[in-house]
Amino acid sequence: MKFEPILEPAILIKRYKRFLADITLPDGSERTIHCANTGAMTGCAQPGNKVWYSTSDNPKRKYPNSWELSETTAGHRICINTARANQLAVEAIESGVIEELQGYEQLQTEVKYGNENSRIDVLLNSESKPKCYIEVKSVTLLDEKVEGQGYFPDAVTTRGQKHLRELSEMAQCGYRAVLLFTVLHSGIEKVSAAHHIDAKYSQLLKTAQEQGVEVMCYKAELNHSEIKLVKAIDFIN
Repeated sequence: MKFEPILEPAILIKRYKRFLADITLPDGSERTIHCANTGAMTGCAQPGNKVWYSTSDNPKRKYPNSWELSETTAGHRICINTARANQLAVEAIESGVIEELQGYEQLQTEVKYGNENSRIDVLLNSESKPKCYIEVKSVTLLDEKVEGQGYFPDAVTTRGQKHLRELSEMAQCGYRAVLLFTVLHSGIEKVSAAHHIDAKYSQLLKTAQEQGVEVMCYKAELNHSEIKLVKAIDFIN
């Protein structure tokens, strides 16, 4: 996924009201931008860090700029725009990067399914094999004490818990069910469930795996002109 135009740099002043952030531009002026991330953003939103933002040409937007990347003092780049995760997953499936998800004739997004009124992020269809339900999650939480260790989630997620129940149901019905972690932090080399943050999610994930849900982790390559998923990394139970 290429950024056109390429992202512009700034320095973060603060993030607030969940959807907003104030930044300082290179010329010293300040600006408010949109933050498409409702999570805790632990380690991703430290005041003084470098950020990269995009600009929309939609004249109806109150805040035309969107926060896309953070750059930490350790030099790690992080995509904080959670809307990018699904876009990257679709792109990686269609381009063949995710080899495990090839061989389907049709790809759909945001399809209603399950008993808890959910929408699956990606649904793959084929005449020769069972449907494949794919839930996409963005991983940006790095354990500062363990090199390369990433976690999901970064806060208690009742929505994520629901998605695991829905995936488990699909697997038990004979369909293929996949939890796809898109790793959008350059410092993360392996992923685990964050039992210390959301013990219920961690347990539901173990149960889901036992019931046939597949877990995949694909790491992104990030810079101010492009983001793309490039390689599989390990999920550690």
